[in-house]
Amino acid sequence: MPSYTAPTKDMQFVLHEVLKITETGVPGYADLERDFTEAVLDAAGKVSAEVLAPLNAIGDTQGCVMDNGVVRTPEGFDTAFAAMKDGGWTALDCDPDFGGQGMPYLMNCAVGEMFVSANMAFNMYQGLTHGAYSAIRTHGTDDQKRTYLPKLVSCDWTGTMNLTEPHCGTDLGLMRTRAEPQADGSYAITGQKIFISAGEHDLAENIIHLVLAKAPGGGEGTKGISLFIVPKFLVNADGSPGARNAVSAGKIEEKMGIHGNATCVMNYDGATGFLLGDLHKGMRAMFTMMNEARLGVGLQGYAVAVAAYQNAVAYARDRLQGRAVTGAENPTGPADPLIVHPDIRRSLMEQKAFVEGARAFTFWGAHLIDRSHRMGDADAEGLISLLTPVIKGFLTDKGFDMAVQAQQVYGGHGYIEEWGMSQFVRDARIAMIYEGANGVQALDLVGRKLAQDGGKHVMAFFEMVKTFLKENEDDAALKATFLDPLRKASKDLQAAAMFFMQNGMKNPNAALAGSYDFMHLMGHVCLGLMWARAAKAATMALDSGAPDKAFYETKITTGRFYMARCLPATALHLARIESGADPVMALPAEAF
Repeated sequence: MPSYTAPTKDMQFVLHEVLKITETGVPGYADLERDFTEAVLDAAGKVSAEVLAPLNAIGDTQGCVMDNGVVRTPEGFDTAFAAMKDGGWTALDCDPDFGGQGMPYLMNCAVGEMFVSANMAFNMYQGLTHGAYSAIRTHGTDDQKRTYLPKLVSCDWTGTMNLTEPHCGTDLGLMRTRAEPQADGSYAITGQKIFISAGEHDLAENIIHLVLAKAPGGGEGTKGISLFIVPKFLVNADGSPGARNAVSAGKIEEKMGIHGNATCVMNYDGATGFLLGDLHKGMRAMFTMMNEARLGVGLQGYAVAVAAYQNAVAYARDRLQGRAVTGAENPTGPADPLIVHPDIRRSLMEQKAFVEGARAFTFWGAHLIDRSHRMGDADAEGLISLLTPVIKGFLTDKGFDMAVQAQQVYGGHGYIEEWGMSQFVRDARIAMIYEGANGVQALDLVGRKLAQDGGKHVMAFFEMVKTFLKENEDDAALKATFLDPLRKASKDLQAAAMFFMQNGMKNPNAALAGSYDFMHLMGHVCLGLMWARAAKAATMALDSGAPDKAFYETKITTGRFYMARCLPATALHLARIESGADPVMALPAEAF
């Protein structure tokens, strides 16, 4: 059975030595002293290891069951959900005016990593609720906020996001769900939505669905879409759940993974809905929820890989197989442990370098969100808008790859269910698909985000890397192993962007055919930047005589591995991009 230990020390390193959060000037960050964050992370780690992780395999094997329209979650989920609520974990960064604790989003992100690593399917119930909370808090009326937010903050009620329909996924302009205005100002919602995570379950007394639908007069395409609040139970004047609304779960989807989360087909049969935000401007309101969700999904991508990696390391240390080519390292035993073999080391180093770099990247993204929301920093808002498809797409692609590599360390045992490694692979797979499939993330990055505000934000990113390189140019300890590889990778990224500028207008396919490679190229540069920053922080700690010398030396060694073995992938991605559209588009459709 897999185990999980929260990597609190690694998290503290990112928060306080790489990001130096208390020195950033972001409102609320001054309260995040080491002792405080340590207490929060230690407590969350204990919940993750002792409450959530033991239910992960149970959720996978039992799944959710529908009985006469009632969905039952796996054994122990209700008790764990109550513990999460009682501990205040669902309210960590929510507004104190509605019962939240008011911490920065960054802390919710750090704690969320632990919860996902321990039990991804379980954490989705509260994770989606947080997204619904954010959408209503940003776009709701005062009455809607009073009605729904306290209950969503406490998770007495949970929330969902309803976009996809049987005939339309990414292309929401094809949506058929209708919203007919009623005399009392409400709307009658009719249609069917699919792939609705946490659409129906027994963990909360009410479920608040946020539903995209077309109201009369909106026109064709996405411009005519509005967003509606559709409660499972209508809310009485006193705030209690009232009559059952005309919304029901048609079935639970049978999925490859995340079996512990109830992914439902939802049927709306004239259900009462209430407009959220402006009429025919539903995409604006929904993107408040989706952008938060995309960073959260990127987090899922690496957080599952964290748990898979931890178990692969333990197995590689214990499993005896063969002898080291340089001579027996376990001479009193029948064989040496797997971890002595270079290819096993390669795999584990790739996993370690990725998950630690991805953590720093995601925490940095959460920090940018805090700068945007708490300081009104438009530059931070523009930068995180640029980076969001990279966080979502690159981290989920590579996170899945790392989960597969962790499974591979086990050999045949990794393919056997009793060892639990296949669950990590199956659970991680969905993160590449939902909240916008990764191909769509790449198209968004190249087709929209690069040119956003006249290219201001990508140019700011290039300048950020350039400034870091210039400021540290005289640091001999960093130059050859960190700065020079980062400089080369950044030049590859700039060359790719230049190729799009020179070719994209006259031949759009030339840009779009290279968009997936560009997303990965930029992802590698971002992790390279994170590792360079981490190496600088570790070097400074060593120079100052920090007591845990081995910890900081390990950080530097891991970073060197990434720069030497992973970052050179940027050259491959650039070569693919510069090959243009012809190799991709040459075959006629009928030739496939």
